[in-house]
Amino acid sequence: MMFEELLERVPPEGVFRTGQILAGERSPADVRRQLHRWCERGRIVQLRRGVYMVAEHGQHERTHPFVIANWLRSGSYVSLQSALAHYGMIPEYVPVVTSVTTGRPETLTNAIGRFQFRHVHRRLFHGFEPVRLPPGHDAFLATPEKALLDLLYLTPDSDDVNALAELRLQLPDRVEADVFWQRMDQATKRYAVAKLDRAVNRLRRILQ
Repeated sequence: MMFEELLERVPPEGVFRTGQILAGERSPADVRRQLHRWCERGRIVQLRRGVYMVAEHGQHERTHPFVIANWLRSGSYVSLQSALAHYGMIPEYVPVVTSVTTGRPETLTNAIGRFQFRHVHRRLFHGFEPVRLPPGHDAFLATPEKALLDLLYLTPDSDDVNALAELRLQLPDRVEADVFWQRMDQATKRYAVAKLDRAVNRLRRILQ
């Protein structure tokens, strides 16, 4: 396979799985060896076993990390601090892209950055939607309410008043407070966890 042929098969975001380019090839082993050579030459980057990204022309620098996170784990969405920072709800820079999945938890580090995947039960796998990110690619991202609930649910002692205050949570101007807390209350009922009820009520008082 020529590198130009690879580029014709790769999606616009520049990320691809081995299976996408093996279809129709006579010798999958030859293709894998070619991928290895391109990695050595810096033309592509291996993100994890079976997942690669085009490195030429700065493609790996242009594609948003949230998009890459979706590619690293099928059936996942970006949430927790990563999504909250994206919405401007917490002030800190978040160096790790954190996602939620119904599969096993894991942390991956590659040439692009560090990616963490947290596990939740299937009944809690909801509250996300495709969001258009620069330079024009989509990624599955938790809604503001779901990102906060995922964080509270997956963090030990998240109902502690001091821990809640340290979040320094803020609602962006575009978010109407009454609507936000109404959605939070509705979403919290689906969890049926006392800790979340306490955390949401205490967090609401802190913000008020």
